[in-house]
Amino acid sequence: MKKILLVIHQKTSDSGLVGQILRSNGYELDIRCPSIGEELPHTMDSHEAVVIFGGPMSANDSETLPFIRTELDWIPTVLSSGKPFFGICLGAQLLARVLGASVAPHPEGMTEIGYFSVEPADAAQEPFDSLRYVYHWHLEGFGLPTGAVKLAKGEIFETQAFRYGDNAYGVQFHPEITKKMLRKWTTLGAHMLTLPGAQSREEQIQKQLLYGSECENWLKGFLPFWLHTTKSKV
Repeated sequence: MKKILLVIHQKTSDSGLVGQILRSNGYELDIRCPSIGEELPHTMDSHEAVVIFGGPMSANDSETLPFIRTELDWIPTVLSSGKPFFGICLGAQLLARVLGASVAPHPEGMTEIGYFSVEPADAAQEPFDSLRYVYHWHLEGFGLPTGAVKLAKGEIFETQAFRYGDNAYGVQFHPEITKKMLRKWTTLGAHMLTLPGAQSREEQIQKQLLYGSECENWLKGFLPFWLHTTKSKV
């Protein structure tokens, strides 16, 4: 069975829809959490691809959190292997930093917590041309790395998705979110829902009913494109 490496940042993290869809497509998931001391592989020989998920820490915490430094130093191993890389929120910010772009808070202190609209960038084609409303939970955003192609943009944080080379993608949003995860995040992170730009728990639950299936369908289309099991037009 083909194996995909999933990198999470908390022991209790959930791979959500990403894990569910990959399993349903026949992939074995190798889930590792460097923040609790689990090692990352020295080569990509045993894995078909990598997904790095989000977390409450910052991609700029490399001086205070050793595992962030470890991941920043390790990502080039994936890129040089030519295997598909998918960074989600913090994972995308780590990729952006590795590629020389900045990761920083919004200049006016805004956040994106909840469902926000995004639109395809000029260079976007299928499947990014169908993005509309996606789920966010972040205080920082990233610039577009030199040599990368912007695929989606937003009003609050401009760069929402990009591709670097043929196989590396980063998205600022959380396509993996499920109804159960949303309720958990908005309970454990309730103190953050008063930040500028954050939506209330009730609004997020209502918008999940409106946009959740649309986001899931997008992810079901994106993952095969990313893994080259269908021909990508992006």
